[in-house]
Amino acid sequence: MFYQIKEDKVGLSIKAQPAASKNEFCEMYGNDTIKIRIKAPAVEGAANKELIRFLSKSFKVSKSDILFKTGQNSKVKIVEFPLTKEFEDWIEKNGYRQSI
Repeated sequence: MFYQIKEDKVGLSIKAQPAASKNEFCEMYGNDTIKIRIKAPAVEGAANKELIRFLSKSFKVSKSDILFKTGQNSKVKIVEFPLTKEFEDWIEKNGYRQSI
């Protein structure tokens, strides 16, 4: 699965596609990564900043609470942020709920 919830934190495995026409969640990339299109180009960290803004707005998380765990200079990355009701609602709505 592309996300992992531990205690009150979410780890999200992302394949970022910079220079897209709009910011949006896309299809799965392999078995354990979700693809996200980002408007900003991959120049001087612009795509990472836009990715943080997009995740912050999507899941109602402070931008400063979103951390890159791996892949800050790669298209495939893992970010971590606090678990929110908006994230739980999003995984439920999209059928991504993990069975325990």
